[in-house]
Amino acid sequence: METKEKIKNKAFEILEEKNFLPIDFVYRGSENRPVIEVFMDNEAGVTTDDCMIVSRELEKFIDENGLLKNYRLDVSSPGVDKPLIYLTQYLKHVGRNFKVEYTEDGNDKLFEGKLISVEGDTLTFEVGKKNKENLEIDFNKIKKAKVQISF
Repeated sequence: METKEKIKNKAFEILEEKNFLPIDFVYRGSENRPVIEVFMDNEAGVTTDDCMIVSRELEKFIDENGLLKNYRLDVSSPGVDKPLIYLTQYLKHVGRNFKVEYTEDGNDKLFEGKLISVEGDTLTFEVGKKNKENLEIDFNKIKKAKVQISF
């Protein structure tokens, strides 16, 4: 197994042990100075201390196994630029605006709306600027959903 896969597998194993959702793993940079980015989330949110704990465990694994010598490791929450991928991620975003791409009757659709509730696998969004209405979507039909920043 190549170095990148060993590190990714260990990162996701650590996240699972600590009850975090693995959002993304990015391995980039040069061979002489690789950059590893681990993105994690959970229902309560991610603190700086959470990131530090995961980072230290992963650094220990990399160093003890001699996988890399000169590298940069960044562990963080996904931020608003990353789409939500787990149903549990939506719970902490009730009341926020989203841009959602989903499939209905074999067609791809796109809308912007405010997440009103999450019940089971059903997400309810308030859509429309003047004539507001509720739109219910099954989580499994969502292709991509991103929280929109509002100022």
